[in-house]
Amino acid sequence: MASSHMQILSLFLLLLAASSPGAVLAAGDYGGDDHSLTRIHLYVHETLAPAANVTFAFVAPSPLGASSSFGSIIVVDHELRAGRDRSSQLLGRYQSLMVGTSLGTTGGKYLTSIALVFTAGEHAGSTLSVAGLLVASKGVAFERAVVGGTGKFRLARGYSLTTIIGNPTPETGLFEVELFVLMHHGKKY
Repeated sequence: MASSHMQILSLFLLLLAASSPGAVLAAGDYGGDDHSLTRIHLYVHETLAPAANVTFAFVAPSPLGASSSFGSIIVVDHELRAGRDRSSQLLGRYQSLMVGTSLGTTGGKYLTSIALVFTAGEHAGSTLSVAGLLVASKGVAFERAVVGGTGKFRLARGYSLTTIIGNPTPETGLFEVELFVLMHHGKKY
């Protein structure tokens, strides 16, 4: 009887080890020199006014009223730029869908799905997909997962740190984004 428990425990530990990220990276096409970690530093420029140029929209308010974010929907199409200055190189768009997921009344929490669409620079023609929970607080970096991409970012994974910098003018918002992306350089899939 004890031996069958040991076999089950051994099988469980073997399966656990095989499913860990380290085991996946060490196996087959995913290991060794086929990957590199790339750091990408960008700025997201948001336009708050005038109304004709706004780069976000509250599509649906929370059905629970103004004191809740639950069920609210926001869409975003901000500028992705190389620097803090609005005149820095335009690299693409930061497009997002955000859905309020917090039933609480203290601060909004949003589930986000983001596409970084690169139209210029070294990553032109590629996209990165980022997903995760947004709990915004000025000056504090919040982390979300890089879950994939297209073009140069095919099979990418990693994480994103976004910091709210503030409002350079009453009409604009500014965010700093640092991406740490593990990129696959092996055979094309």
